[in-house]
Amino acid sequence: MVSSEHRHRPTLKQTNKGFKSKHSSKGALKTAAKGKVGGSSHSDKNTKKLASSSKKARLNANAQKRDLKRKTVVEDQKFFSTSSGGGQVPRIVSVVPLLPSISPRRFLANLLPSFGLPESELEEISSTLTDSGTYLIRAPRFKTSLQINLLPPLSLYPTLDAALISDYVVLLLSSVDEVQLEGEAILRCLQGQAGGVEVIACVQAPVANPIKPDTKQLIHKSLLSFTKYFFPSVPKIHSSDTPNEAALLARAFCEAAPGGTKSEEGRAFIIAEGANAIRWTGSGVQGDNGVEKGRLEVIGTVRGGALSADRLVHLPGRWDFQIEAILPAPPSSLSHRPHQQSSMSVDAPSDPLSTPTENADDLTAVNNPDLMANEQTWPTEEEMAGSEAPAAGSSTGEKKRTKRVPKGTSAYQAAWIFDDEDDEDEDDEDVDEDGDMDVSGDESGGVAEGYGRNVYDDEEEEETEEIELDERKEEAHRDLDPEREEEEYEAYLRQREKAQAEDAMFPDEIDTPRHIPARTRFQRYRGLKSFRTSPWDPYENLPIDYAKIFQFENYLGTKKRIEHAGIEEGVKAGTRVILILKDVPQNVIDERDASLPFIVHGLLQHEHKQSVLHFVVQRNTEYDEPVKAKEPLILCVGPRRYVIRPLYSQHVRGGGKGVNNVHKSEKFLRPGAATVATTFGPICFGKTACLLLKDEGANQVPSLVAMGSFLSPDPTRIISKRIILTGHPIKVHKKTATIRYMFFNREDIDYFKSVELHTKFGKIGHIKEPLGTHGYFKAHFDAPIQQMDTVCMSLYKRQYPKWSEPFIPPPVARISEKVEDGMDIE
Repeated sequence: MVSSEHRHRPTLKQTNKGFKSKHSSKGALKTAAKGKVGGSSHSDKNTKKLASSSKKARLNANAQKRDLKRKTVVEDQKFFSTSSGGGQVPRIVSVVPLLPSISPRRFLANLLPSFGLPESELEEISSTLTDSGTYLIRAPRFKTSLQINLLPPLSLYPTLDAALISDYVVLLLSSVDEVQLEGEAILRCLQGQAGGVEVIACVQAPVANPIKPDTKQLIHKSLLSFTKYFFPSVPKIHSSDTPNEAALLARAFCEAAPGGTKSEEGRAFIIAEGANAIRWTGSGVQGDNGVEKGRLEVIGTVRGGALSADRLVHLPGRWDFQIEAILPAPPSSLSHRPHQQSSMSVDAPSDPLSTPTENADDLTAVNNPDLMANEQTWPTEEEMAGSEAPAAGSSTGEKKRTKRVPKGTSAYQAAWIFDDEDDEDEDDEDVDEDGDMDVSGDESGGVAEGYGRNVYDDEEEEETEEIELDERKEEAHRDLDPEREEEEYEAYLRQREKAQAEDAMFPDEIDTPRHIPARTRFQRYRGLKSFRTSPWDPYENLPIDYAKIFQFENYLGTKKRIEHAGIEEGVKAGTRVILILKDVPQNVIDERDASLPFIVHGLLQHEHKQSVLHFVVQRNTEYDEPVKAKEPLILCVGPRRYVIRPLYSQHVRGGGKGVNNVHKSEKFLRPGAATVATTFGPICFGKTACLLLKDEGANQVPSLVAMGSFLSPDPTRIISKRIILTGHPIKVHKKTATIRYMFFNREDIDYFKSVELHTKFGKIGHIKEPLGTHGYFKAHFDAPIQQMDTVCMSLYKRQYPKWSEPFIPPPVARISEKVEDGMDIE
């Protein structure tokens, strides 16, 4: 008998699920984020293979980085050893004294013997040194040359100009005196603009009080800690007081490859090789201001990028000019004194390296729109005669009239305020003091249907009074007493601080005026279903200023093409040239400071044209005063400076535009967060660093308000001002409530009925119906509200920037006498 083995049926066999390798656990994701090889694998062989391949990739990447860095250093050293002209390209060293008691002349005199100059040449150079000036010095011991710029102490704008083009910036500190607030302000500005420049810190001791060996380490440690607070990359403190220290400093200048020798955006620049390397020749043509124009010839070496005659150039503080030609210059003899620089007459025949072509940029900055293009009829003679009649009659009679003006306004000030009747008769577009468009609208329409005229466009409710105006007489201006002037200024500062505190505590909240209908006061505002996603046409009701500016169809593509052309097209960097500019006014040469370096900056294509510019800035933590929107500030972007009245708006994380490119404006520049500053100005490319400065008056260093970088030229970016009307619930029944004090008449409720409501506790609602005639209304919400809640209505309007103005820095305040070591130094 055969016995069979017992078996289960196949349907009862259990099958486990396989491992889902396409899904990663949280631990695997964390490990991958750290850059490590994944630890969960079925086979140790696969783990070792992945680790081996990852290690080879890392070693290969590190080797490529080392090779690239070595190649860059070699190219930089070649740049300073020879050039296409056959001469040496000098390294630019700018000496910045941070105290008036420091002597840059003595610093350079102690440094000269370390360069290996002959005794006769060394004595001749030492006898001509001054505390400020430009010196081209050769260093035979190191087979190179240097152009050393000694800058005046506590001069901000010359320091920023020199630091922008320098290979080394020397911060000259004192061993006995501390850096004051003016010196710290200069360091802050250098910190915001430095970029790729290399900073070297040096200490100088008075002759009568040299640094002792037992206190040297303590002094150097203290100064290094102070310098690292602004520039963490500074490795040590140098000095030129002793021969050994001067030799180490000279070696640091002459042998290392300085950073920032190449420009990523391709902007070229030229530094004149002394006073004799600049020549102006008049042409007999008078400019618009009566100043004669002529040709300006500058001898120097092209640096940064390639310089093309088709592009414009910028002279700091003197605007932009066109290039007539770029000629080759002979090798430099590397003379030491500025008045002995080698020069060449451009009258000698030579083939130009670059001349303007038909694609050369012109000096057109704005468009000239045809203001009469949309006009359909011309005024008749009767209409013209009728418009002239009141003007003729007003000169013969003593006509008096009554106006409604803000309380406390004088007759002189009230003469500049338009009447309500005049505003009602005008149908043309008008721009108010905020830069916003006024377009007449129908009061019967909803708030979302358009904008309307508003003659009371201040942030707060204004009290008015009736005053009598005499159109023939004006009050004479009378200066206040110094005590009264000081009291009013302190009251003004307290008012600004109070306004900033209220804006931080209750952002955008305002009270509805009782004597002005809300549909008139806020007629230019609109309601949005969603600030983030609701569409807003960027070309709707634009002011006439937007017809004057330029806009890019594809900014990123144009930027890439123009920056590439700035590096490749034109005279290459390292070439010694004679740059000839045309139509340069004579006062450019007559008013320049001969002790400061003369710099010519090349511009990229389209960088002279005006557009709407946006800068991402962050407020300086050490600046305590309130910074209100549209207050005048000095914008320093690259080599150019302007007086601007910027608008501030919120910055989207990552620099994006969002769904509808609408961004909320800010009344004040708030600390601790990145903010976008917007203004009209000439276009620039790249992530150029920018500074916002506040002028503090004559003979004072401006205060650094904010620092940042250029974002984009985008006229379609909508800056929306938000106001919040608040109301108080007096009767609450679950989701329905009676609201008061948001409006004060029934017509306003009907006008704003379509706008959505919200509460501070997060409830959403809408107006159901008005109650009575005093502005009460019934509202319904999506959830029950509380009696202590506040009902809000958000309204928005677009803001437009202001035009910028060129800024001309004031002359450098010279210190005629300064005491050092008990002696007067001229």
